[in-house]
This record gives sequence, C-alpha cells and structure tokens, in this order.
Amino acid sequence: MVSSSKIYKTTSPEETERIGRELAKTLKSGDIITLDGDLGAGKTVFTRGVTSGLNIEAHVCSPTYTIVNEYIGKENSILPAVFHFDTYRLTGSDDFYDSGLEEYLYRDGICVIEWSSIIKEVLDELQERNIIRIEITGNGDDRTITIS
Repeated sequence: MVSSSKIYKTTSPEETERIGRELAKTLKSGDIITLDGDLGAGKTVFTRGVTSGLNIEAHVCSPTYTIVNEYIGKENSILPAVFHFDTYRLTGSDDFYDSGLEEYLYRDGICVIEWSSIIKEVLDELQERNIIRIEITGNGDDRTITIS
C-alpha cells in the first residue's frame, strides 16, 4: 500500500491552527493523530485547530506534565472528546502501558499524540486503526506540515 502525503507551508500560528481545523472535518471517532516535530514546532497549536474544528470548546495547552488532557465536547460538538497526549516525558511504550494510558485509545473520541515516536511500538500494534501521521518542522512562524 502506498501512502500519500500532503505538505502545507504556514507562516503563522493562525495558519497552522487552520490546517488543524480543516483536518478535523475528516475525522471520525477512533482516529489517532500523531504529531512529531521539534520543541516549539506548533504541535499544540495544531491540536487547538483540531479541537476548534470539532466544535469542542477547550483551553488547549500542552499536557507535558499531566501526559494527557481530556477535552470533552458539548451537545454541538462533532465528536464527543479529544484526548491530547504529550509523551515527551515517557521512556517508551512500556511506560505508556504501565501508566494505563492505552485505555484512552479505545474511548469514544479521537487521540492526538505529541511525540508519538516515543511510543512507536504501541501505535504499531494498532494497524486496524486510522492513524494520521503528522510531522511539523520549522520554528518561529515558518512551518512545514506533512500529513500522511
């Protein structure tokens, strides 16, 4: 199977957020979005766009120290929830499992996972799931977003 990629160039946080809102229109419950890129590349800004596109009103911030933030939708939300992970502080897939975080992968909603390469083995086991892989490169306002 050949995967296709879409590449976007953005020059502001607002444009990065807009790409997230556009992607949200294609999502369904159970989808997993992986976000990888350098510190400050715009992973959380992109996630803010996704939640906005799903009509989930939330103060989206990086879950660096909590590992996962739950953004629960209201009646007008397109999907019931977004589970926003930051696995930067985990040591690997065993740490993810030992923390009981895999339960989120099966809840009604979508998962957005920053620093997903840290839990690559977990994601490799989810071959039946729709995993949207996103790489964000650049710094400041100039970013390249690759979605595959």
